[in-house]
Amino acid sequence: MNLFFDAPSLSATTEAHGLIQLNRSPLAMGVLTGKFQDGRHVGNDDVRSNDPSWQGYFEGGVARSDYTHQLDAVKELITVGERTLAQGALCWLLAKSPHTLPLPGAKTAQQAEENAAALECGPLPASVMEEIETVLNRPPEGAARAR
Repeated sequence: MNLFFDAPSLSATTEAHGLIQLNRSPLAMGVLTGKFQDGRHVGNDDVRSNDPSWQGYFEGGVARSDYTHQLDAVKELITVGERTLAQGALCWLLAKSPHTLPLPGAKTAQQAEENAAALECGPLPASVMEEIETVLNRPPEGAARAR
């Protein structure tokens, strides 16, 4: 689950049973950080350059344009309150449910600190969450799939 893929049935199940939902890839393998908006290639030794059928955010080592366009559409919304793009994406998850725990990756201490600072920012405001839903064009939730 991330800004590109909502999972309301999963969230409802975790809340109903008092569980915590662990969200892996809350930053869509880095696409939601904005680092790949310019068509930058991740490199052949990067897992994101592999077969897109299992990860879906990159094709040929480049972020898919449908996702970068979606990010462009919500950029101003998720950076409200001086959040970075990454913090905004994490704060979207925090606003979705108090039963979610995003597990973002980080390659540097600076990235880890930025991600952790999303907790200080807190969930995105309800008005922003509502506007995001009018802007994004997400696929339906669909059935759970093996990864």
